[in-house]
Amino acid sequence: MTERDSNRAADPVVMKVENLVVDYGKGTGRVRAVDGMSFEVRRGECIGFVGPNGAGKSSTIKTLMGFIFPTSGKVTVFGETAGTVASRERIGYLPEVALYYPFMKARELLELYGGLHRMGRSALSARIPSLLEEVGLGGKEEVLLKNFSKGMQQRLGIAQAIISDPELLVFDELSSGLDPIGRFDLREVLLRLKSEGRTIFFSSHELSEVEDLCDRVLIVHQGRCVAEKNVEELLHPLNRFTIYFTPGEGKDPQGIVGEGVQVENEGRRFRCEITGADQYAETLRRLAASGANILEASNEQVSLEKYFMNLIRSVDEGKMAASGPSPPKGAFTQT
Repeated sequence: MTERDSNRAADPVVMKVENLVVDYGKGTGRVRAVDGMSFEVRRGECIGFVGPNGAGKSSTIKTLMGFIFPTSGKVTVFGETAGTVASRERIGYLPEVALYYPFMKARELLELYGGLHRMGRSALSARIPSLLEEVGLGGKEEVLLKNFSKGMQQRLGIAQAIISDPELLVFDELSSGLDPIGRFDLREVLLRLKSEGRTIFFSSHELSEVEDLCDRVLIVHQGRCVAEKNVEELLHPLNRFTIYFTPGEGKDPQGIVGEGVQVENEGRRFRCEITGADQYAETLRRLAASGANILEASNEQVSLEKYFMNLIRSVDEGKMAASGPSPPKGAFTQT
């Protein structure tokens, strides 16, 4: 077992944030960006860190990287205080806005970042061409960065983040500046890294990236984590099904569909609403077995964006009412 493999096996919790508070300014001009944030990221997870502008995402990530210091609370990476050399040498990082020296070539930039991670020249010479090919910049080794578009610079930023094959990848605004093709390419790169057991933590406004990449989602608002869900748990209730039926002679409609499914009498027919494909299939099976006449069945997909906005709105309304967040309106009841 290599030293890196040994480190991975010894670190089930890669990042830990405990009651993090981050303030900017002093006195009456003080602004609280992060207000008691707590979460953990375990080895091999891909975590989406999502929230509206000003939610505290970038401030939390900058604290994880050691660029700013917390007002209070504790942040550790690989068991080390965030920002130490021991923690940062195992991280690949892409900031929200990456600015590179315009008269440097792509190859030179990657050599610089690889050197900072203690990679040798021969290793870099072998890795750089294939890495640029993977991020969609094949053949651009000798091109000056002043000639790179914003999207090309973002692709190069991804390359520098993974040049040393790090154990942990941290991206602030994952696909900022990328066109749809660039987003697809990036997703393929991250899926490969995820399949190899890398830990990935990224903030994003693109909720589609959450569905495609993540194991777990942290939703943040006003400096706090307001929801934490596995992706399967998050997506399951977004599929809503409606069935209209008439029961067989003398049959109890509620008894047919079973507990957990609400049945409403609409006069000549009955209606039930179901969340989740598995429960939908089971309800159809029970109706068919009972001899019920299924009149109509339909499906509505509630978007992640709608869920997200309803959740944020419910948190705001809950704070105004001083009674805590209520279930999102127009989506589904949270569990």
